[in-house]
Amino acid sequence: MVRTQIQLEQDQLRRIRELAHQEGISIAEVIRRAVDQMLQDTEQARRWKKERALSAVGRFASGLQDVSQAHDRYLEDAFDPR
Repeated sequence: MVRTQIQLEQDQLRRIRELAHQEGISIAEVIRRAVDQMLQDTEQARRWKKERALSAVGRFASGLQDVSQAHDRYLEDAFDPR
């Protein structure tokens, strides 16, 4: 394990202490579990976004025949029509 230092708000520390006491674990363990959960949630959200984006592939038709070759031009036209 690596030792680190963090700063918490008074209320955060109070609530973490209460949780640690209820669970019978250390404050450090509460924080490690919270970090693990946040990292897991972030990874799941990233996977969900990727799956959602991939599921849209091929579901729409523009009628254009050269999108794979001229995509930069089409994006520029869409976002900067001048």
